[in-house]
Amino acid sequence: MTIVIKRVYEPAESSDGFRVLVDRLWPRGVSKEKADLGLWAKEVAPSTELREQWNHDTARFAWFKKEYDAELAKNPAVADLKNALKGHAKVTLLYADHDEEVNNAVVLRDYLNSAKG
Repeated sequence: MTIVIKRVYEPAESSDGFRVLVDRLWPRGVSKEKADLGLWAKEVAPSTELREQWNHDTARFAWFKKEYDAELAKNPAVADLKNALKGHAKVTLLYADHDEEVNNAVVLRDYLNSAKG
């Protein structure tokens, strides 16, 4: 399975495969039709507390990644997500953040692609 990431504000494409929103909050201005989701996996998003502590500060991304990895390791919803992804050749993790390189979807993708994920 190939896992890629994409901003939810970009148009849905057939090449996206199975589209999964991985944010806890629904993105502003995006209709459910436009999002074209296969799944909204808000349970695997960073906790509200972690998201607020990090506050999308790029200088603290290494800290955020470590803390989010720890949350993922304890989160039973990760197993549910992995089961939902089975059988899909391509999965696109969708996120609303402006930064394409520093966001929770990057961490989740790497986690799912690693031995621990």
